[in-house]
Amino acid sequence: MRGMGNMQGMMKQMQKMQKKMAQAQEELGEKRIEGTAGGGMVIVTVSGHKEVLEVEIKEDVVDPEDIEMLQDLVLAATNDALKKADDLTNDTMGQFTKGMNLPGF
Repeated sequence: MRGMGNMQGMMKQMQKMQKKMAQAQEELGEKRIEGTAGGGMVIVTVSGHKEVLEVEIKEDVVDPEDIEMLQDLVLAATNDALKKADDLTNDTMGQFTKGMNLPGF
């Protein structure tokens, strides 16, 4: 019967960790991460859940003769913001999987 107590204790620990993970994921969604390009001429803000929230384009970078440059800057700023969001997610959620060899985490 000693093994049953250990199993119950493990289950309680797992439930506790699941609750903490859910809270961490919720907090990630509230984070705002900025990506920039062109020395801050284009700024893209995403949430920790990688939803684009804002795109800011400085007037100086808008050239009707060179739309491709503006498109490249928006793309670069978006990719920068998404990479930062991924890094933040890995740092935040990685604390729950350290030491465990879980596939996909």
